[in-house]
Amino acid sequence: MKKLVIVPCYNESEAIVHTVREIEAKAPDFDYIVVNDCSTDGTRDLLLQNQIHFLDLPVNLGIGGAVQTGYLYAKENDYDVAVQVDGDGQHDPAFLPLMAERLAKEQADMVIGSRFIEKEGFQSTFARQMGIRYFTRLIRHVTGMTITDPTSGLRMVGRKLIAAFAEEYPKDYPEPESTVFALKNGSRVLEVPVVMRARQGGKSSISLNRSVYYMIKVSMAILVEGKRKHAGL
Repeated sequence: MKKLVIVPCYNESEAIVHTVREIEAKAPDFDYIVVNDCSTDGTRDLLLQNQIHFLDLPVNLGIGGAVQTGYLYAKENDYDVAVQVDGDGQHDPAFLPLMAERLAKEQADMVIGSRFIEKEGFQSTFARQMGIRYFTRLIRHVTGMTITDPTSGLRMVGRKLIAAFAEEYPKDYPEPESTVFALKNGSRVLEVPVVMRARQGGKSSISLNRSVYYMIKVSMAILVEGKRKHAGL
């Protein structure tokens, strides 16, 4: 299979080179593309200096726009599989071969790397864990499915969802909403246990001041997505 790692990147100069080198070392049968979302901290210079493959967005699109750009690239270049690996070093590429194996073997449309199945590695802060559990319950209410790590960015999809996400993808905090989209469209979504790390540099886009907005916005998006008419993909 032709497989692509999408690395959304905004001001990740402290971690992006190491992240790419890990992908090359631990998942050598995957191609990769870094999507530089108008970084202002010298990230672009590092990408050029280290001869890293990247797309340079002309305006800042946010995490959703950066990831969708990666899906567009995957679709246009005829990839069978695409997986998001964040540029902050939190995701370990060592799990990518296992995720690809499960995707193919179980004929899944999406495989999510969950830190909460075996509860190893970095588990996030207590406040964020409470938020994640809330979204797990909300998604179960809307779809009938239990997703233990609905905010995980470590997500692999096949051709069907590559095409769908290339056309339509949430702008802000897209993981829970796009998971609901996949489930409501009849996609097969699986989780596999992974070990995550604390971010290796940079700052999270979800600050304390934005956490209330995040909870309200994502909750409304999940509820609206759950009510939409879905014909199936």
